[in-house]
Amino acid sequence: MDTPPDPTLATCEFAFPGPLRDALIAAILRGDKTATSTLLREHEAEGTDPRALVDTREVVVDSDDRPVCVIETTDVAIRPFGDVDDEFARAEGEGYTTAREWASAHRKFWHSTEYREAIDDPHFTISEDTPVVCARFRVVQR
Repeated sequence: MDTPPDPTLATCEFAFPGPLRDALIAAILRGDKTATSTLLREHEAEGTDPRALVDTREVVVDSDDRPVCVIETTDVAIRPFGDVDDEFARAEGEGYTTAREWASAHRKFWHSTEYREAIDDPHFTISEDTPVVCARFRVVQR
């Protein structure tokens, strides 16, 4: 970043540090990624309401915890995993052209050993009814 971000802003991490995070950040900086999804259970575990994120800003950090940009959340919708549509899948900027592609990739991520360890649930599985937080954002500082 050219100028340091506001130190009072929360930090935003995409995926886990490593190649996936680096690819997601590159997509954000190119303007390809304008949406992201998380599971509602993560917000519930933190005691936060994801809808309260609208109009908030966060510092996106890379795999080395360096700030790369500031994003502002513009919209949040909570929908069942099976109801994520093609348009949202494309807005995730990861090359998905359909919700089916999005679902396959996200099922793989959320069923990964690394994710299951992070949420301390080795048997976690996604169903078509699992609540997903679908957030849209824009870059406000590089």
